[in-house]
Amino acid sequence: MPVEFIGYTATQEASETHLPTGPVIDKNYVRTVVQAHEKSGFDRVLVAYSSGSPDGFQVAAYALQQAEQVGVLLAHRPGFTAPTLAARQLATLDQFSDGRLAVHIISGGDDTEQQRDGDFLTHDERYARTDEYLEIVNRIWTSNTPIDHDGRFYKLKGGFSSVKPLQKPHLPVYFGGSSAAAVDVAGRRADVFALWGESLEQVRGEIARLRASAARYGRADHLRFSLSLRPILAPTEAKAWERAEGILARAKELQAVNPFYQKRTEPPPNVGSLRLLETAAKGKVVDKRLWTEVAQLTGAKGNSTSLVGTPEQVAESLFDYYDLGITTFLIRGFDPLDDAIDYGRELIPLVRQEIARRDAAPRAAVG
Repeated sequence: MPVEFIGYTATQEASETHLPTGPVIDKNYVRTVVQAHEKSGFDRVLVAYSSGSPDGFQVAAYALQQAEQVGVLLAHRPGFTAPTLAARQLATLDQFSDGRLAVHIISGGDDTEQQRDGDFLTHDERYARTDEYLEIVNRIWTSNTPIDHDGRFYKLKGGFSSVKPLQKPHLPVYFGGSSAAAVDVAGRRADVFALWGESLEQVRGEIARLRASAARYGRADHLRFSLSLRPILAPTEAKAWERAEGILARAKELQAVNPFYQKRTEPPPNVGSLRLLETAAKGKVVDKRLWTEVAQLTGAKGNSTSLVGTPEQVAESLFDYYDLGITTFLIRGFDPLDDAIDYGRELIPLVRQEIARRDAAPRAAVG
């Protein structure tokens, strides 16, 4: 099965090792990053979401204008936009981008983050709302007649959109969340379920759990899986580990003044981060080369585990995940722009060539 690569764009350069500088919205940076991802062979770039970040819909629209082929994975949090309006917004953007849009649904695992935007539902209530939200969005996308809905969180009469997604039956729905409530909704609604960079054992278990959830809704063969990682590459393994140690030292140096990546004072509120910390508790390096020290340092604030090695070694580890059922890799570096270029030159071609060889092998054997 073909493999998909997703990169990342923000509106200014920032990471655990780069303090944000300059304007919050740097159009030149967005343009440069998006075009670098296109030249590097990425399929999409992620536009992330937080309660204090620039509006993702507008960032996505601008990013899509800067490229001809690379798509956008737009993170979207249900509950702050009516589902009928979100359906029209997403369908409109899908049409303007010639079908290059996907949406990443994040229901929210942090009460404090949610409350900044005025949302005081409990964790499980948020996932129940997401389930209803996606039901309405999907009906608006696919119905040729007005719809009515009378549910727990939403009530509407005669909802309709004249614009439908260019992609049929609708644009791809990615989904994040590791709690029992999240897994249930993902099994029912998601096209692609997103995991963070956990151990092979953990990923195997999560894929089985999600497939069982999807099977309850007759979708066992529908769900695909994504894994998020921070590859660290160098010409030799020794130099790669040397680079990793430099990244850790720089992250420690900046942590006190780098707001988002400051160490948590309490256990993380979301299950995904707790799972990453479980991975980190197994050691600084798990499996062949899964490096966990930045996750440990930050309290697993987001995508924070790395595969460290030569391009060939990192590709080999990606194949291990691929063999478990991962077909999408969301990769970004600690040096966001330079690493995206390096991935396109050194890593992505290796992976695509091997997957193509594997896909062709059964046909060659039959012939």
